[in-house]
Amino acid sequence: MADMKVYFDHNATTPMHPEVKKEMIAAMEMFGNPSSMHSYGREARANVEDARRKVADFIGADEREIIFVGSGSEANNTVLSLFVCGTSQCIAGSKMRSTIITTKIEHPCVLETSECLAHRGVRVKYLDVDRYGKIDLDQLAGMLGDDVGLVSVMMANNEIGTLQDIEAISAMVHASGALMHTDAVQAIGKVPVDVRKLGVDFLTISAHKIYGPKGVGALFVKKGIPYCPLIRGGHQELGRRAGTENTLGILGLGRAVEMRRLEMPEEETRMLHLKQTLRRGIEERIDDIYFNGHPTDSLASTLNVSFTGVEGEAILLYLDLEGIAVSTGSACASGSLDPSHVLLATGVDAELAHGSIRFSMGRESSMQEVEYVLDVLPPIIQRIRDMSTAYIKGGLHAASR
Repeated sequence: MADMKVYFDHNATTPMHPEVKKEMIAAMEMFGNPSSMHSYGREARANVEDARRKVADFIGADEREIIFVGSGSEANNTVLSLFVCGTSQCIAGSKMRSTIITTKIEHPCVLETSECLAHRGVRVKYLDVDRYGKIDLDQLAGMLGDDVGLVSVMMANNEIGTLQDIEAISAMVHASGALMHTDAVQAIGKVPVDVRKLGVDFLTISAHKIYGPKGVGALFVKKGIPYCPLIRGGHQELGRRAGTENTLGILGLGRAVEMRRLEMPEEETRMLHLKQTLRRGIEERIDDIYFNGHPTDSLASTLNVSFTGVEGEAILLYLDLEGIAVSTGSACASGSLDPSHVLLATGVDAELAHGSIRFSMGRESSMQEVEYVLDVLPPIIQRIRDMSTAYIKGGLHAASR
């Protein structure tokens, strides 16, 4: 029986905030369709628009620039698919700008959509990253040209936590005449985000990463920017995303950003202290390790570590037996046996990448939990390494007979 329950996988999803739960439970009797004109529908519509204002205010946008969607993945797909929608309003309406630039460390929903678009005739260019996961601005400058219509660079990496200089990237992109998108799913609620300061044309948000419900997100589309719906067949969201609005989910998202506004400033300082303690403790107690991501310009709550001579899945399972939940990388790719594409892009070799664990903390994480992890982790790593050594020796002995 585990001595303690520790959830250090907040980058995968977060537990719903108590205030979000209250908001959604109180609204459960509000069943009206927001598109209906009677009192039931008007009540639902008023609540949806109130949530829209809250999301817009949180990122410095106008409320008409916010589109509610089903997930961050849907929002990212929507932006990238502007290249193949086929109407004169979309980015591809200009045949001269039929190239997309993105990075090698984006979320799979961006990389796989980009690959799909490439098969449909869209040219896609991929930016390299350095050992810390930072893109090379000089390489970006060399790629930009009058053929580029969109640049998509995530604000904070979901696996290693590295933050990109989106403001500087946006300035370069706009100077070349292209549009700028950032997947801010991991950044929202952890670092300040202001769309005007960042200078982006599109920005992606997901509710369940900020203590809201699953199945709802938001897409910021700057006023006047060409746009084409990914999902058609209704007038909802000003004709930009068909389908009856997820009223309860949207209310939950609205309340979640309210709570982030209140809690985020103090929380970032506390998270950084926990992360530094965890990093220092691992460094002092375990040999042959490698920290991934930028040492300072990264999320305060995310720490990615590679352990030589072990498999990340084995570490994860042993920690789970001790009540500790962590990840080997992106939750969306956890079924894959391939090493992390993010770590490979930063130059980590495949064997070391296989031995990587991501610790991602959240609002309820405590120093007591960090200390418990530091007590439990070293013997687990040693046990796995000893087993691996014994297995290798056994194999060599058998081969010599």
